[in-house]
Amino acid sequence: MPWAPPAQPPFEFAVMSRLTQDLSLSQGVGLLTTSLLGTGIFIVPAVAASQAGEASLWAWLLLILMVLPIAFTFAQLGKRFPHAGGAPSLIGRAFGPRMERGIAFMFLAVIPVGLPAALKMASGFWHALTDLTPGEELIIQLLSLGLMLALGQRPARASGKIQTGIAVLIIATVAAIWWAGDLPSAEVPVLSLADFSWGALPAALAVMFWCFVGIEAFTHLGEEFRNPQHDFPLALLIGVVLAGLVYWAFSVAVLSFGVYGDAQTNGASLPLLIGQLWGVKLSGLAAMIGYLACFASINIYVQGFARLVWSLADEGKLPSALAQRNGHGMPGRALNLVIAGCVISVVLAWWNTVPVDELIRYANGIFVLVYLFSMAAGWMLLRGVWRYLAGLSTLLCAVTMLTLGMQMLYAIAVLLGFLLLGHLRRPLILKPRRPL
Repeated sequence: MPWAPPAQPPFEFAVMSRLTQDLSLSQGVGLLTTSLLGTGIFIVPAVAASQAGEASLWAWLLLILMVLPIAFTFAQLGKRFPHAGGAPSLIGRAFGPRMERGIAFMFLAVIPVGLPAALKMASGFWHALTDLTPGEELIIQLLSLGLMLALGQRPARASGKIQTGIAVLIIATVAAIWWAGDLPSAEVPVLSLADFSWGALPAALAVMFWCFVGIEAFTHLGEEFRNPQHDFPLALLIGVVLAGLVYWAFSVAVLSFGVYGDAQTNGASLPLLIGQLWGVKLSGLAAMIGYLACFASINIYVQGFARLVWSLADEGKLPSALAQRNGHGMPGRALNLVIAGCVISVVLAWWNTVPVDELIRYANGIFVLVYLFSMAAGWMLLRGVWRYLAGLSTLLCAVTMLTLGMQMLYAIAVLLGFLLLGHLRRPLILKPRRPL
């Protein structure tokens, strides 16, 4: 008998967590906020300002409104179905186990393209401290992965506390810039409609959308909240709004001080801002803040990938040896495998000197497909107003996918390849899910 999703999923039900439940609401907000700010906060506002000028301030608010339906849908799905498998698990509930496995492996295909790009951006901040050779930059990237490995072997609250501190540091930096720069300034009116060009918004939004990639990685931590039905959706929504406002505030500073224009200026917007306000001697501080923001974003992805691998193994879809947990109850072996894959990918990218922008384009297509199928799963699994909100989110993701064009080919090819392999294999036999 063919598999079919439940017609009327229960509105609320208790879930037996398979991992240690020790994440608080504040730690969840810190994890998501740093994930969303990450590599984008001190780069993308300057890029958006270069493309849309003062109209980029309106674009940030518009983007928040566009992302909120997606965030609400993820919040409702995570509230009802908290699972370490994250988005692939949600998609599997709606479209069957073969699609779950195909999406899961497609999501893991971000590792060889997205992780080297993100780590290269993180290590790039160290150039403000000293001139680095390519070999030294590789060492920084590998040491960063080593630190993520050490953090991931500890309970989730360890990463939560550190990333909450990084989130506070980022917000405090933006607040200090506003205070020292006496913002907002009369020269750059906030949300002015004078000389406003709507035609400049699409190009800016296409870049800015990726600042909100990270929600899907956060869903892997749903099982580890002390009160997932209450704290997970709140942490997700607070984190999205908070990150959006921080992006908007830094954009005001970028426009007010004119630290945008060409690619070099856009990438150095934070050191240039701090140099204007407090002198070039503090450029090292700017570099460390930028590095920590990148590190925090990458860390939550690495931990999310580890939980995805562990969940697949725990449910019989990968070798059972990967389901073994360490003394802290964490997916230690799965994390080791993910870190090993990251190390190989980083070394290969360094050896072949693959451009960062090319790696990012391949990764972007995967994220869009994961979002698209997750929202479609919301349409299948939710009901009432949340179902229609998921439908709206599905349309928003579909429009975004169409705008990417050829960039989607990598993700589509990977997904079709895994689905074909699953079809050619013998029928998938799964262990029964744990009782709910």
